[in-house]
Amino acid sequence: MRYDAKASERSLDLLRWGLVPYWAKDIKVGFANINAKAEGIESKPAFRDAFQRRSCLLPVDNFYEWKKTANGKQPYAIALADQGLMALAGLWENWHSPAGEWVRSFAIVTTTPNELCAQLHNRMPVVLGPRLGQLGSGRNRRTRSNSSRTRAVPV
Repeated sequence: MRYDAKASERSLDLLRWGLVPYWAKDIKVGFANINAKAEGIESKPAFRDAFQRRSCLLPVDNFYEWKKTANGKQPYAIALADQGLMALAGLWENWHSPAGEWVRSFAIVTTTPNELCAQLHNRMPVVLGPRLGQLGSGRNRRTRSNSSRTRAVPV
């Protein structure tokens, strides 16, 4: 979900995961930009302009983290304890391919993990609280989901 400034309304759109900056020469740069670290995001060339102008909400019922084990990696689904939807912080961008195609892409903003996710991985998506999930409401809205409100289920 993004805010369409021209229409002055929210828009629910299908976007490609892996942010492709407007200035990129090749769409493949998006593979390296699936996540954007919140720390220093405003100065990273790939995310700087999107951070200033194009934030979005990613409605999800869970996200996945992988815990390293002796036998490889075990995936876990992280969800709200009440099984409700959550909004992840994201950035989006428009890119015009050399062939003339417009591609709208996004990256998930990540942060240091809460207590639950720290047992699985060293990063987690920024989960916005109900009052913080308003598009266009300022930049100081990064938060980690409270561990007591979430659960991790091996899949």
